[in-house]
Amino acid sequence: MWRVCLEWLSIIVGALLVALLLKATVVQTFYIPSGSMLPTLEIGDRIVVNKLAFSLGEVERSDLVVFSKPTTLDNVQINDFIKRVIGLPGEEISSKDGQVYINGELLSEPYLQSGEFTSDLPVTKIPTGHYFVMGDNRKNSSDSRFFGSIPSELLVGEPFIRIWPLSRFNIP
Repeated sequence: MWRVCLEWLSIIVGALLVALLLKATVVQTFYIPSGSMLPTLEIGDRIVVNKLAFSLGEVERSDLVVFSKPTTLDNVQINDFIKRVIGLPGEEISSKDGQVYINGELLSEPYLQSGEFTSDLPVTKIPTGHYFVMGDNRKNSSDSRFFGSIPSELLVGEPFIRIWPLSRFNIP
């Protein structure tokens, strides 16, 4: 009897260790606490993030990224953020009359709702190893317009599936 209990206990402990290892290195779930990414992600959504995405590939414009809180936001209680990559390292970004420009060229943003307005931003050079991120709900998003570009070291990963609510289970 004790042998069977010990076997089950070792299986459970092993499964927990594997789960913890996966969470620390491969995948992690995140809760969406605000409407900054509407309509792409809604308040209460749960997403699964691939923490290896940027180790295995490049960050590209329009990627959704989860990143750790920048040091400029030490007074904010939230530790992780999700936004969309708008500008890449070395580029110049600006916005005027509600439109975003990369290196002087108008950026097409099909993921934005019609009528979504981006506040004016002077020409800003994105440093090497940094990314300029914005929420899809530009009127209700604290993003690189306010806290600056994000260093690549703060990138946690890329969401690859929405798991909750089940009615919106999909790949964002």
